Amino acid sequence: MNTITLIQPDDWHAHLRDGLALQRTVPDLAKQFSRAICMPNLVPPVKTVEEAEAYRERVMAHVPEGIAFDPRMVLYFTDQTSPEEVKKIKESAHVNAIKLYPAGATTNSDNGVSDIRKVYAVIEQLEEQQVPLLLHGEVTHHHVDIFDREKRFLDEVLSPLLQQFPNLKLVLEHITTSEAAQFVLEQGRNVAATITPQHLLFNRNDMLVGGVKPHFYCLPILKRQTHQQTLLEVATSGNPKFFLGTDSAPHSKNAKENACGCAGCYSAPTAIELYAQAFDQVGRIDRLEGFASLFGADFYGLPRNTNTITLVKEEQTIPTSLDYLDGEQIIPLYAGKTIQWRKV
Repeated sequence: MNTITLIQPDDWHAHLRDGLALQRTVPDLAKQFSRAICMPNLVPPVKTVEEAEAYRERVMAHVPEGIAFDPRMVLYFTDQTSPEEVKKIKESAHVNAIKLYPAGATTNSDNGVSDIRKVYAVIEQLEEQQVPLLLHGEVTHHHVDIFDREKRFLDEVLSPLLQQFPNLKLVLEHITTSEAAQFVLEQGRNVAATITPQHLLFNRNDMLVGGVKPHFYCLPILKRQTHQQTLLEVATSGNPKFFLGTDSAPHSKNAKENACGCAGCYSAPTAIELYAQAFDQVGRIDRLEGFASLFGADFYGLPRNTNTITLVKEEQTIPTSLDYLDGEQIIPLYAGKTIQWRKV
């Protein structure tokens, strides 16, 4: 198959940042996707529906003319989040979910939930209103090995949570392990997962063998090849519990190539082509539309898109760098490398 036409995809997990960063991130994402779940871990974080609506207006100001882009907003879950805020989400036209970061799990997560048991009253409302809870699924205890943090979260946090709230609508975001994939498969239809392009295309060898590659460093961190293979299997299986979420996260080159480099891969400009590369490598390019365009919309209860995009099997080289902020550069995922698909 050398050409494939898809219903235009959506990105159910993306970081746009704020301020000057939006000049780069919004056009890149809007040219690829019809809708995107916009992460709320700004400084300060987006904690109320009113703040989310204001953030959406700032995003919309940078959508290129002639492009229809619908940013879907998310609130940042803190220990102080009120159960009443869940009802406001339910009534909102643009806010779709609430995001739980365990405190200290990733970029700008210091305001995250310190102990999930403290916020059970809010989670009870989420279950009742059927508002999705989006989870960064890692424990953050310093003594836990970074490669084990996702599995420990499943065992110690998520399993008890679903026992307490069995009908909670939940997305385990950017899963990275066989255990997470199996966990999602074993749950009801109320539990789903997003998968990033980097976790489908790469494993920890790509990041570490022959020297440390800081632009492959993300959280949750890349895992063994066996986990990568399981993610490819479930992503390309046609199971509607798994759908596209890039976790595209911009950081300047200086912030990444640093003695203490930031976590995050910037995939937005060529995201759908990277996914096409992954699906094609296992001979399942025909399964891409469900994963990229249908299953996420269905889970969120939003209408499927009606417009389409076309991908052709034609080599393109990803730019070695992109302009970002004032005179800085951002290095996109797989920079300088050639991939086999191009969006036309």
